[in-house]
Amino acid sequence: GVTLDRTLSFKAHLSKTAMKLKTRINVLCKLTGTTWGATASTLRTSALALVYSAAEYCCPVWARSSHTRMVESLLNTTMCLITGCLHSAPVPWLPVLANIAPPRLRRQAATAEMLLKILGNTRWPLHDDVVNHPPARLSSRRPIWSCDTSDITNQRWTDEWAEAIVVNHGLVSDPTIRQPGFDLPRQPWSLLNRFRTGQGTCRASLNRWGMAQSDLCQCGQRQTMTHIVDDCQLTKLDGGLEALYQADGTAVEWLNAVATTAFAK
Repeated sequence: GVTLDRTLSFKAHLSKTAMKLKTRINVLCKLTGTTWGATASTLRTSALALVYSAAEYCCPVWARSSHTRMVESLLNTTMCLITGCLHSAPVPWLPVLANIAPPRLRRQAATAEMLLKILGNTRWPLHDDVVNHPPARLSSRRPIWSCDTSDITNQRWTDEWAEAIVVNHGLVSDPTIRQPGFDLPRQPWSLLNRFRTGQGTCRASLNRWGMAQSDLCQCGQRQTMTHIVDDCQLTKLDGGLEALYQADGTAVEWLNAVATTAFAK
């Protein structure tokens, strides 16, 4: 099931995989209506079964290819569907809100698991190829025996999140757990995540995209996602974004009533 090319760059294989993923993502889109869509839990399970299973097939073989971006971009699209975020949302936010480890870390974990199996089975012909491997001829090649066998995905994810420079970074202390509101209905869940990532259909964004003539809020100030929840005298929530992030009853009521009205106008 893996396409080998002349240079073993796996570009042909990843191109075919990307085409397969586009079809499966189209199926997933049918579950993501704006108001009636499935919950994040259902979408996450469906994405892992439909999209990730194909995207990560035999990934220990091609995980070190320089063409993995063809697959990663489609997995980012998948996480946007799960979270309801816009495509302009900061990429580090997507795995956190979808509760799926970043694609690169998932590939590293699969490679480490495969390498441990190879090293633990001395009767496998592949064992000698890994243990007594030939010397590297090209510095650009990263063979499987050069990989780290320690599977510490959650720790690496936490460290990377701590170093990420993204909007509202301080709201999340542990990126590996499900964030509050994961079981909300589709509409408030999507809107909540757009406030978390700072990317939504506010007047400032619509004006930048050429879809609105003005970026002003009803209160007369520039309407951004932060302005709606923190500053606007007509729509702001007590406690601001930090209170909204907790997705409690008050926050959900605010999302369903005040915020939806602000966007409608």
